[in-house]
Amino acid sequence: MRNTVLIAAISSLALLATAMPASARINERQHNQQKRIGKGIISGKLTPREAARLEHQQAHIARYEARSRADGRGLNRAERARIEQMQDSASKRIYRQKHDAQGK
Repeated sequence: MRNTVLIAAISSLALLATAMPASARINERQHNQQKRIGKGIISGKLTPREAARLEHQQAHIARYEARSRADGRGLNRAERARIEQMQDSASKRIYRQKHDAQGK
């Protein structure tokens, strides 16, 4: 019984994740990465220089997204894939910078 409830909960979460519009996923992920950078600054795990570089990378992704949307048609599949790849790279970089020997 307990496993059935757990499986149902996991499958409903998976459905919600796939039902969320791509633009909402992109924006939510961008917001989460900004929060991760902010927490790294507050905790001292990111140096000011590291934080500035990560913020610059986030701004680059946001500019790319804005340019891609500028045609008024929204994002096509290739643009979404490119943004997600950029976010993957940024996420890995945030992790590496927060866990290197610099900072605290």
